Amino acid sequence: MNLEVGSYEAKTKLPELLRGVQAGKRYTITLRGEPVADLVPAEGGKQADAAVAVEAMRQFMRAAPPVKGVDLKALIDEGRA
Repeated sequence: MNLEVGSYEAKTKLPELLRGVQAGKRYTITLRGEPVADLVPAEGGKQADAAVAVEAMRQFMRAAPPVKGVDLKALIDEGRA
C-alpha cells in the first residue's frame, strides 16, 4: 500500500520519507492531489545482497564434502532443548 504525500511535504520531510523507504514503506507523491511520482526502495539493495549470499552458501554446500560421523538430526534436537 502506498501512502500519499503532497509535494511540499515530501520536500520538507525527505529524510523522514527516505527512512520510511528503508523500512519498506512506499509513497506516492502528489501535486495538487494528482499522483506524479512513486518513492519506492531501489532495486539491488539489501534484498539483492541477501540473494547473492544465499546463492554463495548453496554453492559452498554443494562443493563441500559431506562430514562423516555427524548425526545432523541429533544436533538439531540438541539445539531445541
